Amino acid sequence: MSERLFGTDGVRGVPGREPLTPRTVTALAYHAALALAARAGVSRGAIALGRDTRGSGPALARQLARGFAAAGARTLDLGVIPTPGVSYLTPRLGAFAGVVVSASHNPACDNGIKFFDAGGFKMPPELERAVEAAVAAGRPVPARAAAVDDGRAQARRYVDFLRSSFPATRDLDGVRLVVDCANGAAAAFAPALFSALGAQVFAIGVKPDGRNINAGCGALATDAMGREVRRRRAHAGVAFDGDADRALVCDEDGALLDGDAVIGAAAVRLLSRGALKGGKVVLTVMSNYGLIRFLNERGVEVVTVPVGDKHVTEAIEREGLSLGGENSGHVVFRDFAPTGDGILTALQTLAAWRESGRPMSALRRLYAPTPQTLRALRVAVKPPLEGLGRTQAEIARASGLLSGRGRVFVRYSGTEPVLRVLVEGPDRAENARLAELVAKTYFSETGQIGEAHP
Repeated sequence: MSERLFGTDGVRGVPGREPLTPRTVTALAYHAALALAARAGVSRGAIALGRDTRGSGPALARQLARGFAAAGARTLDLGVIPTPGVSYLTPRLGAFAGVVVSASHNPACDNGIKFFDAGGFKMPPELERAVEAAVAAGRPVPARAAAVDDGRAQARRYVDFLRSSFPATRDLDGVRLVVDCANGAAAAFAPALFSALGAQVFAIGVKPDGRNINAGCGALATDAMGREVRRRRAHAGVAFDGDADRALVCDEDGALLDGDAVIGAAAVRLLSRGALKGGKVVLTVMSNYGLIRFLNERGVEVVTVPVGDKHVTEAIEREGLSLGGENSGHVVFRDFAPTGDGILTALQTLAAWRESGRPMSALRRLYAPTPQTLRALRVAVKPPLEGLGRTQAEIARASGLLSGRGRVFVRYSGTEPVLRVLVEGPDRAENARLAELVAKTYFSETGQIGEAHP
């Protein structure tokens, strides 16, 4: 087993293979529980545990509960619940940690484990490294029977919080809304919540069977949402990923508002209310240059961080800000929550739309996006990019050609065997050509065979 367990967002893999074998999962749970208990200053207590709808989830949850018990912790089983629901409930239930069994937007064959501290924040990198080292050391895990309490009724508190985040003077009466839950954790929560606010909901992706999470639906397959919006003549659509920590929106024509558009709309709304703390917004390196220019023109400074919503949260906390996010749809509304929440994001976007009095398409057109080419290249290995001289030279050459007009960004995915090549500039054909040259140089230098990854 590799000593490196944690990626961009927790631990991921294929159940039954490292690092998601029963032995490693139990050891991971044991050492993580000890580390998070020490961080919280307690010697024992409860861990809030939730999961998405993958068929492998219950078995992984049982393995985790055994590891928690070995560390002297009880498990409060929240059942199937969105990841941000666990983040929200952990401090309110007095738990010293929260854990979610989910691989987010990945297919059903994958799964993963995400950890939160007592405050509902994702486990910090230094704690991840310490847990990795402890697991790698192979110290024996005490054998204790799992102590599991049924906490599923607590999910009502999360739903009440979400509803309270919508302006008390607004509702969704008369709104025809498509809601795509990706056959994931949002299915039991989002349609009912939007209906309670007055919307006529047309729900899709709400029949999870353990094998169909994210399959042709949800935030990574938004065509389904767009088609349903047009078919139903809806005012808008919202789509979540498997664990509902992100959301994307479409307008009345089925045209997509990605995370950047959602952040732009939220920033304008907060700015108009004098509620954009610090006059700044946190974006990742993947956000569109058009959004950056739009915000700068309104006096809003952009704080740029690496990809990963935990980096967004860290910057928000460090600078005392109220808004940040990723173009993938992870958006942090810090006045409400410490982490990205797809249902909360949808509610805040719908609130901005209702307050504007205009069609949803007006929010989509707030700014002119700079054309982008994004190549996702499947790779067998991930040699450090800084050590690839020819690839770095090609990236520098492309960046020079786009100087003052755009940019080039290349990185490995932290959750998948993928290299992402982003080229941004005013000419789509030039962007595509430069991205292809970077990809070809990378594959040539590393001796790998190129394969596009959707």
